[in-house]
Amino acid sequence: MASKKIEPSYTAKDIYVLEGLEPVRKRPGMYIGSTGPEGIHHLIWECVDNSIDEAMAGYAKNITVSLLPGNKVEVADDGRGIPVEKHPQTKKSALETVMTTLHAGGKFGSEAYKVSGGLHGVGVSVVCALSKWMKAEVCRDGFEYAQEYTQGKPKEAVKKIGACRQRGTTVTFEPDAEIFKEIKFDIKKILNHLRQQAYLTRGVRITVVDKTPPQPADYTFYFEGGVKSYVRYLVMGQNLTHPTIFYVASEKDGIMVESAFQYTQEREAYEESFANNIHTGEGGTHLTGFRAALTRSFNDYAKKNNYIKGGEDEGLTGDDVRDGLTSVVSIKIREPQFEGQTKAKLGNPEAKVAVEAVLLDGLADFLERNPQDSRAIIEKCLLAAKARKAAKAARQTVLRKGILDGLALPGKLADCSSRKPEESELYIVEGESAGGSSRQARDRHFQAILPLRGKILNVEKARLDKMLDSKEIKALIIAMGTAIAADFDMTKLRYHRIIIMTDADVDGSHIRTLLLTLFYRHFKQIVEQGHIYIAQPPLYRIQAGKRLEYAYNDNDKTEILDDMKKELKITPVIQRYKGLGEMNPEQLWETTMDPQNRVLLQVTVEDAKEADRIFDILMGDEVLPRKKFIQAHAKSVKNLDV
Repeated sequence: MASKKIEPSYTAKDIYVLEGLEPVRKRPGMYIGSTGPEGIHHLIWECVDNSIDEAMAGYAKNITVSLLPGNKVEVADDGRGIPVEKHPQTKKSALETVMTTLHAGGKFGSEAYKVSGGLHGVGVSVVCALSKWMKAEVCRDGFEYAQEYTQGKPKEAVKKIGACRQRGTTVTFEPDAEIFKEIKFDIKKILNHLRQQAYLTRGVRITVVDKTPPQPADYTFYFEGGVKSYVRYLVMGQNLTHPTIFYVASEKDGIMVESAFQYTQEREAYEESFANNIHTGEGGTHLTGFRAALTRSFNDYAKKNNYIKGGEDEGLTGDDVRDGLTSVVSIKIREPQFEGQTKAKLGNPEAKVAVEAVLLDGLADFLERNPQDSRAIIEKCLLAAKARKAAKAARQTVLRKGILDGLALPGKLADCSSRKPEESELYIVEGESAGGSSRQARDRHFQAILPLRGKILNVEKARLDKMLDSKEIKALIIAMGTAIAADFDMTKLRYHRIIIMTDADVDGSHIRTLLLTLFYRHFKQIVEQGHIYIAQPPLYRIQAGKRLEYAYNDNDKTEILDDMKKELKITPVIQRYKGLGEMNPEQLWETTMDPQNRVLLQVTVEDAKEADRIFDILMGDEVLPRKKFIQAHAKSVKNLDV
């Protein structure tokens, strides 16, 4: 007779209470990061985390997230169901305790969960506190129970609704408009996050149901391959260096380690790390262990097989072995120590030791079993090392100490008199004609002008040593003052607003794209900190009698014309600007450079991976993906100058 599986205790006594809930509504940003779009989606993640914890413990197989009309979200699972009996400390139902008490759950001190994502000071109680209305429904031990809440407080006691055959927990909530200025859920963001969770939780089916107008839809994610499947998804559509995805899954000292990687012909590294299914965007000790194992293993293999000789200068560096790498490392650990409230970085020292040990064993086996893949990877790393050395030599030749200190600024730069970066602006303008107009138009105290001659090098297709041969790029690097690559120093940025100002035509758009590619690939920190802007010069100058207006797009033009016709009943004179050089300095100042009147578009990077993919498509070597992208988006293009 087969022995019956004995499940660990998960009853009211396993729910531990640490403190009250009151601080959450007073300082919501401390618990969910912000009250903007990220924070409002964080509410969903917290509810899903509880269901994922049940799945990781082996008790849930299905999770459903539903977007409902009226800004409501429902998260349901088929796990054990939250306990409902009286709690020994609070003397209330365990369900009410979990939903209305901060730091209350089955993850503090009990054996209900061995590993958990929802363990770092947030939890479903925060969702309850920040919701206008919330309802919890539990099917457990053959019966259904329910309780409703308003702003974190129960409306009534837990009710026993009736019998139910299934088991699980369903949480439905409506975010509170008193906390969140705009309540709007992004289906794309939700799908990306939950797809990621499905990759990280093998064998669990996650369904997303969108019941909001105008078009209901549903999506299902289910992956047996774990992070190996995730890497295959991440490299989809890219040129691969080797066909075989590296994959290892093993336990070391009670820590479960799962990792996969593959090299592509790109030069950017893309690494994702997770601890208990929580995305650690700032890395941590587990990622450090992964990198250390990779560098050590590839150096050992390269020396053993005579790819490189001995000597300190001949070895591969961490940057060399991450050139073109797409990797995922995921660990399950009993007591994760996160740095920061939003769990962005893992701090457990034992995680580094475990990941490094598992990866060293896995890599040794992979490199021996896959000689052709190994050779392709090592050759790519060696090429990266060669480029690194060439770039270092170029930097030493081009960016001399005097230049980096700002003692030899480029002659074409019309600098501002201010030496305060926080008030200084650098306008990067297209051509000498626009450069002349903008030099006359500017406020010399805080506005500097750097004219570019023609189109700069496409850095997507060029390595650093070739890039530094470009006079235009060299002048821009020197003007900014930060240097580049290994010498980059953010604190030396000379202007806190760098404004790209190009003509409103195809050539201007191309130059703008080339410049954005340069900033994204080599000065990403400047972009991420919000220092890059795009000027928005007007497209039209419209005059009727003594009245003069500027239109920045066709909608503006239509509104201005309609207004003028009503008011003056005459036909206005319309001038379409093809280039900045067509404006006199007064017009350029008034419309595009005067802080009181101008319109600037700030460049941000919300989704680095998607931005990386678009830059690959638009600026990379492959023609077919670019052709498909243009065909797909051609209908949305307006005012195309040919």
